[in-house]
Amino acid sequence: MLKRLYIKNFTLIDELDIDLFQGFSVITGETGAGKSIILGAISLLLGQRADSKVIKDKCVIEANFDISRYGMEDFFSENDIEYDPSDCIIRRELTSAGKSRAFINDTPVQLSLLKELGDQLIDIHSQHQNLLLNKQDFQLNVVDIIADNAKSLAQYQQTYKQYQSVSKELEMLRDDIERNRQNHDFLQFQYDELTNANLVDDEQDELEQKSDTMSHAEEIKGALYEVDNALSADETGVVSALRSARTALNGIQRVFPDASELAQRIESNYIELKDISEEISSQLERVDFDPAELDAINNRLDHLYDLEKKYHVSTVSELIAKRDELKAQLNNIENSDEALAALQERLDTLHTMAKQEAEVLTKRRKKAAQQIEKEMQSRLVPLGMPHVRFSIQMTDDTLGLSGQDKVSFLFSANTSTPLKPVSQVASGGEIARVMLSLKAMISGAVKLPTIIFDEIDTGVSGKIAEKMAEIMQEMGRHERQVISITHLPQIAALGTTHYKVEKEETTQGTISRMTQLSQEERIREIAQMLSGSDISDAAIQNAKQLLRI
Repeated sequence: MLKRLYIKNFTLIDELDIDLFQGFSVITGETGAGKSIILGAISLLLGQRADSKVIKDKCVIEANFDISRYGMEDFFSENDIEYDPSDCIIRRELTSAGKSRAFINDTPVQLSLLKELGDQLIDIHSQHQNLLLNKQDFQLNVVDIIADNAKSLAQYQQTYKQYQSVSKELEMLRDDIERNRQNHDFLQFQYDELTNANLVDDEQDELEQKSDTMSHAEEIKGALYEVDNALSADETGVVSALRSARTALNGIQRVFPDASELAQRIESNYIELKDISEEISSQLERVDFDPAELDAINNRLDHLYDLEKKYHVSTVSELIAKRDELKAQLNNIENSDEALAALQERLDTLHTMAKQEAEVLTKRRKKAAQQIEKEMQSRLVPLGMPHVRFSIQMTDDTLGLSGQDKVSFLFSANTSTPLKPVSQVASGGEIARVMLSLKAMISGAVKLPTIIFDEIDTGVSGKIAEKMAEIMQEMGRHERQVISITHLPQIAALGTTHYKVEKEETTQGTISRMTQLSQEERIREIAQMLSGSDISDAAIQNAKQLLRI
């Protein structure tokens, strides 16, 4: 439940810090005093997008919640947020420049995560929510809540999404096969062309090297001959000179000991250069120019280059990959009937599963619909509709994300009026009573800590308003917090806690403030709601009677 609300620098509110309590609370105040501003601040706290025009400087909205009874540990552990069930703090900080930050227990979070948690903490029922009564998905959701269909619906939706995925996969396969069949001859031609090319990985690099070598054969042979002559000529070659130098040093080792080390060093160089000389001679014999072989190499390279250009690639390995891709496409065409049959069988199996799971939902919904009809009848009669009829019409629909059912709430306030969709025939006051009854019924099935009603009493008065207040009072008794913003004294009088919102003129301008009323202040507030600004003794006595003092 909401324990504390803090608002700073939000439209007419400079600073508000107020405690809230379990049970049924009421908020009253003149029209325009700022009740909607407080609701707007709470909505921002729950993740609603902000309008920078209503933000003054740095705006802070913070709320403390007791969530110890609602089993929310998984949400906090999954999102790596500290879990404090007795004091969960959510905060929103905004600036007039449009910047926004959100926190859960001082951990920065995305606005979407703040909204996800907020949806589990507070339900704000404003007047525009009455329009939900003509929304088919809202009506179906009410039935599912009463039917306790959460697990069954989640299982069905998982199956249905798999069915949708396989259906799309099958459609894409059919399109691919049809397209490939139309191109079969062309695909076969391309595959044959690449297959007949006898492609070998790295072949292009080797051929390019051979072509380059053969194209410069004379230049290479000339250079090698020059090096060979420099190394191995009989009288002037380096190898011969080193051999002579080694012999000379060996001859003086007895009289010149240092000659031994020098001779060894020359020996090392002699061996290395002699080896190089032999390698050069061997290369000279191998380098040759064969015009026919060079033509063959260049023709092969030209063929590879043409294929690469044609298939928009730059290497032989990519040509090989293209060839294999074409082979796979041809195989798919050849095996298309088997692939289609296998995928169709899988689709049929998923459709059967989805249909069976949807039928389970339908059965549970029909049972819940009977329960809702009976309970709504019993709830609406005391609210001034003795001849009310409330019925739920369920019709078959094609399989969709919510199952195979269409749901419509039918309503008639009089025996002479035929049942019609509730949004078409119910007055504003009747819709308010229907929505309150639905909320009261749903709240018994869903553990929602805090419910805020914003002028749910529109279009009603007197005894009916008192009955509506008793329903909200009853809702607040079951470990739940119910807050009603109201203009009716009959509703205000039944609140366990009473707050008043009023505007005040200051030297800085108009501000809005909210205070908790004492018993004497409540008497005067309700008396004023009964009689206006001039509070009579009769109004005071009437207020005390409403307050049961």
